[in-house]
Amino acid sequence: MSRRRRVIIPDRFYHIVCRGNRRDPLFRDRNDFIEILHMLEKIYANIPFELVAYCFMTNHFHLQLRSQEASISKVMALLNKRYANYYNTKYRLTGHVFEKRFYSELIEDTTGMLEVSRYIFLNPVKARMVRSPEHYPWSSFHFYTNSKILPPRYLDIERLLNYFPGTVEERRQQIVEFVAASQ
Repeated sequence: MSRRRRVIIPDRFYHIVCRGNRRDPLFRDRNDFIEILHMLEKIYANIPFELVAYCFMTNHFHLQLRSQEASISKVMALLNKRYANYYNTKYRLTGHVFEKRFYSELIEDTTGMLEVSRYIFLNPVKARMVRSPEHYPWSSFHFYTNSKILPPRYLDIERLLNYFPGTVEERRQQIVEFVAASQ
């Protein structure tokens, strides 16, 4: 029996989640995290997409993403296939790396955009890996909190910052307060 095709609306953002097979680790060391970020950069060079938030946890990851040139399914197929090949080669494994197809949920509006980003940023806090989201190195949150760090080309921090009024620094402070409000 075949799977139902996903219906993806090109100009909308989605909350994407991918899990390790059997909830096994996807990232065993620092280099694994660095590698998937490098893969995002490479894919972005060929298929531009907009990413506003990400968090790579030990056994799963979250992306807040939209792709207008190619479908999100194409972007995710490239990312997951490349990462699975890397992972299986590095750890001398065979078979599935990811549990199943990626989960995707359409983000309806501004409130949804902010709530999903907050959920993504707070994931390592809820998992008790860190006390505060800015202390987790494999999340995009630190690009919102520290103006001295330039985000990668594929990360559009302006999209979320523009939901808040004021100067860039005031907007950065407001997103930090928004995220912290539900800790």
